[in-house]
Amino acid sequence: MMRIYIVEDDRKIRDILKEFLIKYNYDIEIVKDFDKIQAEFKQYEPHLVLLDINLPRFDGFYWCRKIRAISNCPIIFISARDSGMDQVMAIENGADDYITKPFQLEVVLAKIKSLLRRVYGEYRSDRSGSIIEVEGLTLDTSTFYLTYKENTILLTKKEVLLAQALLAQMEQIVSREYLLEKLWDDQDFVDDNTLSVNITRLRKKLADLQITDAITTIRGAGYKLEKTWVM
Repeated sequence: MMRIYIVEDDRKIRDILKEFLIKYNYDIEIVKDFDKIQAEFKQYEPHLVLLDINLPRFDGFYWCRKIRAISNCPIIFISARDSGMDQVMAIENGADDYITKPFQLEVVLAKIKSLLRRVYGEYRSDRSGSIIEVEGLTLDTSTFYLTYKENTILLTKKEVLLAQALLAQMEQIVSREYLLEKLWDDQDFVDDNTLSVNITRLRKKLADLQITDAITTIRGAGYKLEKTWVM
């Protein structure tokens, strides 16, 4: 079931959207804390975001950039601001589409379906250069999705870079120095524990796909990704 995250401060509008989209078999999550939108996004891992511009504290452009820093998930702005400049700013900040209020629910549904087909479905572009597949485990570096069997999970940008490096050198020791350089431009200012934290997060994402004990710590050397999921 496709998951949609609605970031809208007008309770009536978001409730209408939620009720309508549930009828079409979408799983809907509504923003809970307007100060923690990026954190909620990472926890929920939606396939698409509906995002308003006028929000408490930080506007939708800000949160669009924050989401884009960790994901290529499709984002549709829904706003009462109908100027051309607002639409240009939305696109420049990483949005995929823009709908002005008041809107027709059928139009919102059509745009959602179109984007989901284009990114995940039958209209998906050929991204063979961005796909890494090893024994049924597939990483799409263009969408940040890691897939195994029927399960798909969304990674952060750092987790994608980490998974990409380990998959490219499957069954080989990848040094901590190489991974630090891969994930951060200036490793001199990165706490060594930061890499360990990201390794732990990637292990948890793999566990969510029913893949356990795949990343081995080689003390004093680095890490190795092993094909523990291959029977």
